[in-house]
Amino acid sequence: MTLKELELFYLLCDDPHISQLAKKLSISQSAISLSIKSLEKKLQEPLFDRLGKKLMLNERGRLFKEQTYPHFLALKDAKDLFTKDKLSGILKVASSKTLGEFIIPQIIFEFAGLYPNVNIQKDIKNSSQIISMVQSGEIDLGIIESECNEPNIKKEKIGEDNLVVVTSDKTLSNKELYIDTLSDRKWILRESGSGTRELFLKTLGNLKKELNIVTEFTEFEEMKTLLEKNRNLLSCISKFVVSKDLKRGDLFTLKLKNIDLKRELFIIYHKDKYQTSLFNSFKEYIKKNFQG
Repeated sequence: MTLKELELFYLLCDDPHISQLAKKLSISQSAISLSIKSLEKKLQEPLFDRLGKKLMLNERGRLFKEQTYPHFLALKDAKDLFTKDKLSGILKVASSKTLGEFIIPQIIFEFAGLYPNVNIQKDIKNSSQIISMVQSGEIDLGIIESECNEPNIKKEKIGEDNLVVVTSDKTLSNKELYIDTLSDRKWILRESGSGTRELFLKTLGNLKKELNIVTEFTEFEEMKTLLEKNRNLLSCISKFVVSKDLKRGDLFTLKLKNIDLKRELFIIYHKDKYQTSLFNSFKEYIKKNFQG
């Protein structure tokens, strides 16, 4: 069996649509089909069930993937040592919304410019979803803005972030207030599972009972629009998100007395993940180039 046959097999395990994979790789569907049939012939049994036009990984295919994939990565890594461009392959990454919209895209763009044979597939999820994806092996690496203490996950700090309380009410600009003096104000917070929301409420402790949370948001522009149209509304968000709005004077910050809203940002990955040259290089590139 060849590395190419194995690589196509593993790609089909993740996306069993031959037409989509052929388009993504710029090769013919027949080339993929012939490669998989060749691999199955060598193993003397099918790895997929053919259900109409669908390919479904069968029980033998699942076992074959489980037992061979780490060895395939190690072999491919060794082979890459002898190529001119040592980094190639597909890396699956997910980052939390704040980092995924304001920090990570530029890092991926620069890294991809250095290594044209690398394809980094990025998704944006909240921190709790990313932790689950790392645990299940859906992604190679996660970038989160909350604590993670799962025993099967390793984490590495990449930087820090400050959360700020923001409003469109200029009379509160740069004031330092106790949370209970804001009981007449309404709050809009990120959705449950968001690292931003979790840190804010955890830091407040029992004081969170003073909050009148009227709605949640998942899109930053939605939050900004609501704040700008409702001067009585407050939110807590990463300073990355509102830095331009603060400079323009569309929004203003206020400080909560005795409340520290600084947080650490982490790369996370499964403790049993095989760390290829691509994985390690991208991980170190993030740590070196993160501007936080």
